[in-house]
Amino acid sequence: MTIVWTVCAFLSGSFMFSYWLGLIAQKNLKTVGDGNPGALNLWKAAGYKIGVVGIILDFLKGYLILLFVLGNERIQGYSMISIALAPIIGHAFSPFLKGKGGKAIAVTFGVWSALSSFEVSLAFAVVLAILLSAIKVINRGKSTSTEADGLQVVVGFLLVGIYLYMRDYSSAILWVWLGNFLLLAYTHRLELTVYLKRR
Repeated sequence: MTIVWTVCAFLSGSFMFSYWLGLIAQKNLKTVGDGNPGALNLWKAAGYKIGVVGIILDFLKGYLILLFVLGNERIQGYSMISIALAPIIGHAFSPFLKGKGGKAIAVTFGVWSALSSFEVSLAFAVVLAILLSAIKVINRGKSTSTEADGLQVVVGFLLVGIYLYMRDYSSAILWVWLGNFLLLAYTHRLELTVYLKRR
């Protein structure tokens, strides 16, 4: 059952709703901004209304499958690790885009909303807001760069790991966090590299 649900979760995550919505709006997200086929570029390319729809759909493809699986009492503990990570992996390496997916931020929020009844995703949002404010102070009110945004996401999720440890979450959840952290670091690797070179 774990293998079956992992495959289902991967397929759920691999549906590139934001990219397809962009095509419907006659916008190729691969040619917008950094070429990321995710909800943020959809927002930039087609406006906030369709961008919000993209964010919601990317969130739900991580949230709904996990919520359903969590209702199955036979799927517990360490068996949840692969299932929880699968939607994020599916989004980051979508077979519908020949393995070139998005950065997996919205789907990450969806997965953690299901795993923690929104607690961890809310904590992540608060951390991101605090880091954004700090970056703006450092930049004297100037808008942040794409590189700084990538650093904000990765550092923010690193701090989420500390939060999980302090809240005494199970070791299985900590393994999910570690896998998720490595995936976010990978999907933001270009931004991190550019930012570190500039520093």
